[in-house]
Amino acid sequence: MNNRRKLVIALGANALAAPLGAFAQQSGKVARIGWLSSDGPDSSSVRIKAFQQRLHELGHIEGKNIVFEFRFAQGKLDQHPTLAAELVSLKPDCVLAVGVDAIRALKQSTNTIPIVMGTIDADPVEQGFAASLSRPGGNITGLTGIGWELAGKRLELLKEIVPKLSRAAFIFDPRSPANYAHLKETQVAARALRIQLQLLEARDLESLDNAFRSAREKSAEALFIPTGGLMSGQRPRIVNHALKARLPAIYANSDWARDGGLISYGSDITEQFRRAAIYVDKILKGAKPGDLPIEQPTKFELVINLNAAKRIGLTIPPNVLARADKVIE
Repeated sequence: MNNRRKLVIALGANALAAPLGAFAQQSGKVARIGWLSSDGPDSSSVRIKAFQQRLHELGHIEGKNIVFEFRFAQGKLDQHPTLAAELVSLKPDCVLAVGVDAIRALKQSTNTIPIVMGTIDADPVEQGFAASLSRPGGNITGLTGIGWELAGKRLELLKEIVPKLSRAAFIFDPRSPANYAHLKETQVAARALRIQLQLLEARDLESLDNAFRSAREKSAEALFIPTGGLMSGQRPRIVNHALKARLPAIYANSDWARDGGLISYGSDITEQFRRAAIYVDKILKGAKPGDLPIEQPTKFELVINLNAAKRIGLTIPPNVLARADKVIE
């Protein structure tokens, strides 16, 4: 039930929070913004802070003229339809959706309420969410993370930090379109780099634990973890598994490295959700989502966690370390 309760997150030292009774004292319309994510609340905190802070800068003050409704599937794909229906029943002015599964559930629940994609690691046109990137049509717009297009680059980075890499385990949720998008690109890169990919499925916690056990038994030398599906809601568990197995692992965005993962490469998450806030602002001011072009990220970041490297006994090559945008020590 935790992921069904309304979650109000104050910015700063609760400086923007207002007493509950203050809502009734405000004049004018109070906009209601929904948030549906495949992640959990803790895993989403950095994204939420960036999103809310940018909205505040644009004049949308929580407790004065805007309120938020949060729902988190925590990696449980079967929860998305129920959570989406709950949000739609509240008749929000706009919903921020994070991940393919969240977007699809909302699309199936409403064709009128504006939906802004905070990020999606699959092609939104191919998934049927938009007619085109330049003119989406319908009620969905926002940002795409193009994480799947970076899958090859991530495997190259793994090869750089483990020069003798010949076997890498790819742990994925077979129900997730985002996972398959990553897999397709990773397989192409693996052939070029002469790396054997060990495909290990994870549909629930038991099979996730078994996948890591299989990776060790099959002598995997590194791990590749995509985003989407079960992977999205089990970040701490996955990171801990990788550290305990003493296996180098690469992830799709900086959230993972901040949570103890070894290395990540992907779009700048903070920037992406600040951009998502701009979409919401435009929609609240009257813009139609179908007329707002879908953006692709322009800022990417390589993040390396030296604490994780130390725990698994790995030395990051100086040439890789020098290219890092952020180093966690």
